[in-house]
Amino acid sequence: MHIGLVGKGMLDAACPGQIFTSPTPDQMLAAAQAVDQGGGVLFIVKNYAGDVMNFEMASEMLETANASVIVADDVALPKAHSTGRRGVAGTLIVEKIVGAAAETGTSLAACKQLAERVLAATASMGVALTSCTVPAIGHPTFHLSETEMEMGVGIHGEHGRETLPIANTRDIVEHLANAINEELKPSAGQTALLHVNGFGATPLVELYTVYHLAAHYWQQRGVTITRSLVGNYTTSLDMAGCSLSLCLLDEELTRYWDAPVHTAHLRWGC
Repeated sequence: MHIGLVGKGMLDAACPGQIFTSPTPDQMLAAAQAVDQGGGVLFIVKNYAGDVMNFEMASEMLETANASVIVADDVALPKAHSTGRRGVAGTLIVEKIVGAAAETGTSLAACKQLAERVLAATASMGVALTSCTVPAIGHPTFHLSETEMEMGVGIHGEHGRETLPIANTRDIVEHLANAINEELKPSAGQTALLHVNGFGATPLVELYTVYHLAAHYWQQRGVTITRSLVGNYTTSLDMAGCSLSLCLLDEELTRYWDAPVHTAHLRWGC
């Protein structure tokens, strides 16, 4: 995910570990030291135990100013969950908006504050029709029959919160959107960014169908979708499925989303 988002207007570095495994603190430290230009380093960390622990260790080892934000946008899990909510596709939205702010010279403290605003305005949830196969294991992480779907999956091949009978696309989208809408409670007249993210094996034509239905869902409720992003960004290898992310926008967040970006995976305005 993150390698494709390094460049002007987004990340200065990405630090991948092994597949579905956190990088080590030493790797994170080296990445931070390589890009630090004196203004400090902001770590954007998805809420998984290994990532949080190792990034915390790296931040303590780093001698220059630094701060961390923990992305926990997955509303499939309750807020009171023992390890908190997972960080999923909403991470990209945080990285784009905060990256644009950093590009203009915004201070470390202000970037962290902006990230927390985006997190408070963003919610995500995913569904899968198949599991994924980790190469080192060689078989699917879990099994679904052709008449089942896994609701509320994460991005590392985890089970979701429940296995349900497979439904038509409209009902699936409504299930996801209801959970997100209940979390964010957008008011009529609110503008929003809608991100439909594929898990790796879902054709674009199906993702665009999901987008059409999700946009209609919120438009019926008075929410105006003014920005969109559709595609395979936060994947789970060869998993068939997708997630919805909604971010409630204001003028400043919209301006940072629209700001020029030049990376392998996102590119506009340059």
